[in-house]
Amino acid sequence: MILKDKKALIFGVANDRSIAYGVAKAFKEQGASLAFGYPGEAIRKRVEPLSEELGGDFTFPCDVTKDEDIQAAYETVREKWGQVDILVHSVAYAQQEDLKGRYVDTSRAGFALALDVSAFSLVALCKGFEPLLTPEASVMTMSYLGAERVITSYNVMGVAKAALEASVRYLAADLGPKGVRVNSISAGPVRTLAASGIAGFKGFLPIVEERAPLKRNITLEDVAGTAVYLASNLSSGVTGEVIHVDSGFSIMGI
Repeated sequence: MILKDKKALIFGVANDRSIAYGVAKAFKEQGASLAFGYPGEAIRKRVEPLSEELGGDFTFPCDVTKDEDIQAAYETVREKWGQVDILVHSVAYAQQEDLKGRYVDTSRAGFALALDVSAFSLVALCKGFEPLLTPEASVMTMSYLGAERVITSYNVMGVAKAALEASVRYLAADLGPKGVRVNSISAGPVRTLAASGIAGFKGFLPIVEERAPLKRNITLEDVAGTAVYLASNLSSGVTGEVIHVDSGFSIMGI
């Protein structure tokens, strides 16, 4: 078990089809201890049973848009664990009206919200938990091809993911001298709660099957396997990277 004795904080589990859930499950199978953050009461009711199912050590409230919540979460984790080896950021949000129509019609408030929740929250979590991150700790986040190319109806979320990927590089430079690695997984389309909010999402799946070199869509297990690699010492020399887990779809041209 390559994650034996490692302590992993997981942010972003919504249900048992979440990418964060698949990652947490794989971590547990590889020997890691788990703790789960949740943003509010509605999500707590989903997260606590999943934490129990996966053998999590504890759950804690943390709205990643509130610095005081991150500070309180830091105190909880410091008291219970004292250190963190792995931090998983799988958090993103945009208003429904900003995920359809034209990107140019995005509201100022909608833009600010999407960038805050989907990109700055990674910066805030790294800053908040930095004192607990062990030497050789691994931080990872979840991105998508819409950060690099125009994807129909992804709109402001694509811009937020581009900011997220840029943040990964800058955070890797900031935290690297301490031995902390920061990377991103750019996953192909997966049937998750978040994906269901993107207009035309179901239409993406057959396109990937047709055009990707592996001729199939990815699974939660595909993403989780890469997350285990990034969380482990096998990736000790990898930081600031965006790793595509998309059956090769992102390499294809005309």
